[in-house]
Amino acid sequence: MEQERVRAPIGQRAGKRPIRLRFAIGLNRHRQPVIASRAKQSRAALRVLYRDYFVAQSAPCNDTALGWSKSALAFALCTSFFMFHHAASAEPAPKRGGTLVFAVDAEPPNYDCHANFSFVFIHPIIPHYSTLLKFDTANYPQIVGDLAESWNVSADRRTYTFKLRRNVLFHDGSPLTSADVKASYDRITRPPEGVLSVRQADYSAISGIDTPDPATVVFHLQWPDAAMLANFASPWNCIYSAARLKEDPLFPKTHLLGTGPFVFVEHVKKDHWTGKRWDKYFLAGKPYLDGYRADFVAGAAAVKAMENGRIMAQFRSFTPAERDEMVETVGDRVLVRESPWITYLALVFNAHRPPFDDARVRRALSLAIDRWHGAETLADTTFLKYVGGLMRPGTAMSIPEAELVTIPGFSRDIVASRAEARRLLAEAGVPGLAFTLTNRNDVPIPYGPAGDFVMAAWREIGVQVTQEMLSTKDWQTALETGRFAAATDLAADYFDDPTIQLARYVSRDLSPINHSGSTDRYLDALFIGQAISTDIRQRANIVREFERHALTEAFTVPLLWWNRIIVTAEKFKGWNVSPSHYIGQDLADAWLQD
Repeated sequence: MEQERVRAPIGQRAGKRPIRLRFAIGLNRHRQPVIASRAKQSRAALRVLYRDYFVAQSAPCNDTALGWSKSALAFALCTSFFMFHHAASAEPAPKRGGTLVFAVDAEPPNYDCHANFSFVFIHPIIPHYSTLLKFDTANYPQIVGDLAESWNVSADRRTYTFKLRRNVLFHDGSPLTSADVKASYDRITRPPEGVLSVRQADYSAISGIDTPDPATVVFHLQWPDAAMLANFASPWNCIYSAARLKEDPLFPKTHLLGTGPFVFVEHVKKDHWTGKRWDKYFLAGKPYLDGYRADFVAGAAAVKAMENGRIMAQFRSFTPAERDEMVETVGDRVLVRESPWITYLALVFNAHRPPFDDARVRRALSLAIDRWHGAETLADTTFLKYVGGLMRPGTAMSIPEAELVTIPGFSRDIVASRAEARRLLAEAGVPGLAFTLTNRNDVPIPYGPAGDFVMAAWREIGVQVTQEMLSTKDWQTALETGRFAAATDLAADYFDDPTIQLARYVSRDLSPINHSGSTDRYLDALFIGQAISTDIRQRANIVREFERHALTEAFTVPLLWWNRIIVTAEKFKGWNVSPSHYIGQDLADAWLQD
């Protein structure tokens, strides 16, 4: 009997308040209601329930992909959350006080928002900072003001004018002005020597920034960019003090000075990070929490800490098995929420290190991987779940499966794919290829199992591969400096838009987040072409060509897309799940119920 295919879940968008039920409610694969007591169900039964719920919620979103409206942006088409909604349910009024304790798998490599790309940075550090705009996770993908009180976009979409709040203070007491916003965005778009701005390519449309008065900042674009408003809401675009940047452009790498809801207290290496309420925060009455503490724990230790109440949350994701264990152990004391995830684990090959400068070698290594089998075998023990290209499966711009399977590395015929892989290696003159895979060890899931899986696949075509496991700091440094032959890489974003998600495939001299170091001017041209396109179908066609070319050249290739599983203490309130583990993490609205 053929197994029913599981696709990325779609459905309602976030916005309605969750209510805690003693029962798990869902639909089975025949769209029949399923109700089960969480406290009494076995792990195996719970796993089937969760799985069947998502199968039932899935639908062929790609069939109507090009019918999406501008008002929905890109996300409202295809998102489903494992939450229980009730339109009339009233959440209690927020209460002040208490310290939120949560887990982070590892500690940040440094303190610079503009240079980092991992959740281990966002979760402990972002509560100290503010951005121009931000995503409203309760109504994702709606964008709201953060430092900006209001904004206006010109008719030709080439001028963005922001009016800033006038009551914003940095944590040293100095007032924020438009000069600070300009200095921060100048650093992002045209970083001075020695400063790393990994998302620089996302802002290539910006030609100039004016500050006509202390409360106004105006951005001028060379061309209209479909993703620009979302980019102004990027959680990575922390606004720094212009005075401190003038003294030392690298100041943010080792110091913390923001305008966010929480003031930095301490970072104890390999143990924890703490922040306390900023009493002069610009939003009256917020934050509600007295402070927060991020403990650097992962895996089984984090699960045990949730079960005994030492921590109240972990904002990245637990695995299905970990979720089931916690639900079975503590029952109603935890709340489970699930979401598709704008994240995939990638494999990157160093274009400057032979034989990976040969497309045949890179393509062969992608061909050797049975992604469809991996999606089945890794789904329960990790959150690797969906096979897809460069755009999140199930969304408007994603490639349909019928076309995806024609691209090298994504066929369902693994026997034929591996035969072609061996042929390509022989043709390239490296039939006995041997190399080391650089991987991440302090964030074990999904990097450990994923590394084992791809190495086993490569051995099937005669490749001899060993693995070096590095800390997040050393792994990130290796990627940034090219000190690797092949490596795991993280592709995680905060919004479903090609300008944001394709930047890592743009030539390295334009996009520092391209860790392969490749140069491909055809992809550069396609990247700009899709960004400036005002016609949805034309943009989708350009993105599709970009995707096919990038996956065939295989400098960087997706392994599998992720599924997000959040487990929090029942008393933790004021936080909403979203398809990104980067947004909604300033904790300004979070509070604890007695």
